[in-house]
Amino acid sequence: MLVLLAVHAAAAVAMPWCARWLGRDVWLLAVCVPLATVVWASVRSAGVLGGTAVGESVAWAPALGLELRLRLDALALLMVWVIGGVGAAVLVYSRYHLSRDPGRAAGLLLAFAGAMTGLVLADNLFLLYVFWELTTIASFFLIAGRGEQAVRRRAARQALLVTTSGGLLMLLGFVLLGQAAGGYGVASLVAEPPRGGAVTAAVVLVLVGAFAKSAQMPLHGWLPAAMVAPTPVSAFLHAAAMVKAGVYLVARLAPGLAEVAPWRPMVFTVGLVSLVLGAWRALRETDLKRLLAYGTVSELGLLVVLLGAGTRTAALAGEVMLLAHAMFKAALFLVVGLWDHHLGSRDLRELSGAARTLPTVAVVAVAAAASMAGVPPALGFLGKEAAYEAFAHGDLVADPLVLTGVVAGSALTVAYAVRFLRGAFGGPAAEPRARGAAAGYVAPAALLAAAGLATGLWYGGTQAALAPYADTFPAGAGKPYELALWHGPTAAAGLSVLTLTLGGLGYLLLGRSGLRPGAAAPRARLPDVQHLQERAVAGLDRTAAALTRHTEVGSLPVYLTVLLTTVALVPGVTLVRRLPPLDAPSPWAVGLEVPVAAAILASTAAVVVTRRRLTGILLAGAVGYGVATLFLLYGAPDLALTQFLVETMTLVVVVLVLRRLPPRFTLGRTAGRARVARAAAAAAVGCLVGGLALLATSARTAPAPAGAYLRRLAETGAENAVNAIIVDFRALDTIGEVSVLLVTSIGVVSLVRLWSRGAPERREPKAGDRPLPRMAHEDEPRERWLPGADERPGGERSVLLEVITRLLFPSALVLSLFLLFSGHYGPGGGFAGGLVAGQAFVLRYLVGGRADLGAASPVGAGQLAGGGLALMAGLGLLPWLFGGEPLSSALPTARLPWIGDVHFSTSVFFDVGVYLLVLGVTLKLLSAVGVSLDRAPEAERTGGSRS
Repeated sequence: MLVLLAVHAAAAVAMPWCARWLGRDVWLLAVCVPLATVVWASVRSAGVLGGTAVGESVAWAPALGLELRLRLDALALLMVWVIGGVGAAVLVYSRYHLSRDPGRAAGLLLAFAGAMTGLVLADNLFLLYVFWELTTIASFFLIAGRGEQAVRRRAARQALLVTTSGGLLMLLGFVLLGQAAGGYGVASLVAEPPRGGAVTAAVVLVLVGAFAKSAQMPLHGWLPAAMVAPTPVSAFLHAAAMVKAGVYLVARLAPGLAEVAPWRPMVFTVGLVSLVLGAWRALRETDLKRLLAYGTVSELGLLVVLLGAGTRTAALAGEVMLLAHAMFKAALFLVVGLWDHHLGSRDLRELSGAARTLPTVAVVAVAAAASMAGVPPALGFLGKEAAYEAFAHGDLVADPLVLTGVVAGSALTVAYAVRFLRGAFGGPAAEPRARGAAAGYVAPAALLAAAGLATGLWYGGTQAALAPYADTFPAGAGKPYELALWHGPTAAAGLSVLTLTLGGLGYLLLGRSGLRPGAAAPRARLPDVQHLQERAVAGLDRTAAALTRHTEVGSLPVYLTVLLTTVALVPGVTLVRRLPPLDAPSPWAVGLEVPVAAAILASTAAVVVTRRRLTGILLAGAVGYGVATLFLLYGAPDLALTQFLVETMTLVVVVLVLRRLPPRFTLGRTAGRARVARAAAAAAVGCLVGGLALLATSARTAPAPAGAYLRRLAETGAENAVNAIIVDFRALDTIGEVSVLLVTSIGVVSLVRLWSRGAPERREPKAGDRPLPRMAHEDEPRERWLPGADERPGGERSVLLEVITRLLFPSALVLSLFLLFSGHYGPGGGFAGGLVAGQAFVLRYLVGGRADLGAASPVGAGQLAGGGLALMAGLGLLPWLFGGEPLSSALPTARLPWIGDVHFSTSVFFDVGVYLLVLGVTLKLLSAVGVSLDRAPEAERTGGSRS
């Protein structure tokens, strides 16, 4: 199953590249992935339906109880069939319908299909949540498109806000459920459901998240708004897949949680309101896609009621309706896309007599609409009869009310189905505006509509496929209900006839208005949730703006003062209240600590009183070098080396930033009280950090982990315990830390480039401007034979320095490689080596500019950083492919000619990834803060001062 998800991800990434060679035929390549999913699930269906679930689990962090656990059972099998089958039909349809950017669209649809498949296969609540949000992200990009249309951006943002907010509440519910159950496995939680007050709260939170995802009222406004997306997106996401995620979650948890107090009241109330009011709104729409969208809200309400009822017959009816809805609603959306593409409209008032123009499409629409209305022998009819049977002979207290709501909603469904067909096909024949559609264009919708009829006629096979999940619920008294086209003159049959009759009358009384050409759209006479949502967002924006005016004052010192004060007060009060007795620390361990500490304190005091920025940063660097010296005195050469290198790199980067700032601090403009407050905050934080250091060294009760690391050091093949911890024992931590480093560098570059776009353009010097100060003319190059000679005035360059730098550059790189590989046995490692290599490139940049840097580094910074991260992650997953634990190392031996046996550890290559990533991040930050050495500030070009 993990391989199946990986195939979806790889295919999604590859689609844009494949489209360069295949063009629109890339859709035919993409369709192979969902078809393979259907085949894979079908091969395993016999065992799954026989009661043997297929499971797969990979331990990710066993100590934390985190694992990738997937499970294919009867309910997941049904959902996989729906996702793969409808997905394949939509991808074939898209070849004819979507002509722009097919690679991107196909990749996003495959990414969504993979996320949805992972969601239904997940057997861990946290893993389910991850895939849940991945479907939201994919949906956002599919709705928004390229972001060129404001209406699509607005719809995508609304869908993202509603579904993500519900997802966060659902995540909190998952945490409560997992804590109450003692684990986060979905199957185990349903098999042995927990009980208690926390479970009651969890049920409410989880159901709210499910309702938001499945567009249940009053959280439904995002679904009709999302109809601005292309038709294939609406057919796949908003009819067959994404909106089913909430329904699936209800069905997944119902066997274990249906008896919890708030469960049935919530699913019945919300589901019935959505069923009835959604169908009512569909009767008032003239846009075909919005009519189907509100019909989807209604049908999803029915699914929530059936799958959340917690009885066998209702669950069986819910499964039938879920499958039927996926087929008939996806087919109807595809039909609407055909009409829109060929006739130029999807307005019911403009499609009179469309059946004569596209007769084949009309037949498909009638077949799909018949299943939607519950007309025999379509699958929708079987589902409606099973639903009536579930509540007509049930033993739930609310059954009569629920049955009445289901009948009313189903009758309105019949009415808007007739309105859909009558508005498009009825009336006088319109002037033909298009020729017949291509067979491949119509085939996906036709296959889906035909499948709805076939599964209804072959009700025995449908029963066999759907009954195993329904059998997990108690069957109740009497013989278990089975699907059939005719059960005799039962109450359910009578209600089916009543539904069709009431539906026809409802159309005659309510559904015919607004169908004449030029007629105004009928008013729904219901609260406009979309308008309320827009007003709520606008009110939130106004509140945020009012609050921001008082909190975001635009002063970095104020922000830092508030943050540092909070840090000092919140942990500080707890530290003072619970301070244990501290051991008396010795003043110093070696005598050299005294002068080093004195130098650190003197530099710190000088930083406080200095008035020049460059002086301040140099003094701060001196403090860092002093701390690194203390590390060295305490016997931590690895830490000291890293501190020295980081401090040097920080100095260089900050000095480049200082080129854009005034040379002096503006302390004279600061009020005395503000300066006192800042000094107090700084002193409080200093005392807090010092106290925490003393507490941390005195409060240890467990044995230090150093002994365990040293005992297992031989397993890593290393002699340096520090490096072994970084690249072997805690390699997962290292991946996380360097990933944060990479993301931070990307953020810095983005901010700097955004600032650069808004910066004033460089102006040419004018008469009267003070000339730039001239340097020593003896060093000025007379012939520009060095790279980057045009970037800066010649007086700012030194031939001697440039030549020496180019001579030292290879030696610095060799030193960085030495530190990289020697870190396995002594001080060094990938981080230290990457910093040394980065400083070598920084020096090339400072003396030669961008041109010289480009000559020295032909590989881009992003490629270096991304390649390093990919190397680390790939090596981490490589042992898993061969049956080992992720991120475990091996100690292979190679026999080389003339050398003999060579022993090495695979963690060395992990360290190479760290080296490449650090070097790439350094070059990326350099490109951001350095920009170009010829872009001097205004004061430098005019000779003036900006202070």
